[in-house]
Amino acid sequence: MEPETRPVADADVPGHGPGAGNGTGTAEGPCRSVLRSETLLVLALSLGASALSALISFIGSVTKSGALKHQAATLNASQAPGRPWLDLAWQLFGIATALVPVALVAHFLLRERAGGLRAIGFDRRRPGFDLSRGVALAAVIGGSGLLLYLGARAAGVNLTVVPEALPEVWWKIPVLIASAVQNAVLEEVVVVGYLLRRLGQLGWAPMAALAASAVLRGSYHLYQGIGGFFGNMVMGVIFVLLYRRWGRVGPLVAAHALIDIVAFLGYALLAGRVGWLPTA
Repeated sequence: MEPETRPVADADVPGHGPGAGNGTGTAEGPCRSVLRSETLLVLALSLGASALSALISFIGSVTKSGALKHQAATLNASQAPGRPWLDLAWQLFGIATALVPVALVAHFLLRERAGGLRAIGFDRRRPGFDLSRGVALAAVIGGSGLLLYLGARAAGVNLTVVPEALPEVWWKIPVLIASAVQNAVLEEVVVVGYLLRRLGQLGWAPMAALAASAVLRGSYHLYQGIGGFFGNMVMGVIFVLLYRRWGRVGPLVAAHALIDIVAFLGYALLAGRVGWLPTA
């Protein structure tokens, strides 16, 4: 039997319909049961699976002997120690495959004739707007996030986060930058733009959708500890509110990429050279 084809009601999606900015639907599209299954599959292939993995990792950390701050969570590690070309191949493979869910989201948005990723404001229409607001947001979130991490680790509720542990090879910096951009694109496209749109189309209230997005963001950072969970959840609330105000994920991607680039490269340059930066 063919699925029901009753269209989803028109609603408030950035750039689509009256009251744009709340992310709740389009005039045409598959029925709600299809959208529900689609959303669950996208999350199962991406950050939903990461959230479950982070929970298992966190359980392993808290049940392990020794304080959390004496355990490490490494973000960018070598995949083939002593074999730089093979290591590079694995790094690029990991970055590329992590972006497949973004391509899947673009496909689904094209299918519903929403204009692909343009429907959620991930395009080149307003580069100056995206970059300027992204830089300002990164400065605020990045600085406060570092203070929160240091405080949480000192309190013993966070692991020591090691942003990078790559060998000193020529491709180290480009790979760290590419990894930061990949993180930003995946998270903001899926957890903000796509998820809010789909939850709105499924009839979720704006506050419930905001909470779901923020909790999901915190959950897949739980491997870092309690500080990583709550810090990223707060970041998620701020990002959702700004997305609804701006109607674009572009500034969020820019901000997230800059935060991660500074974290990855800053650690590579400062680890072991300054006393205030924890190392494993």
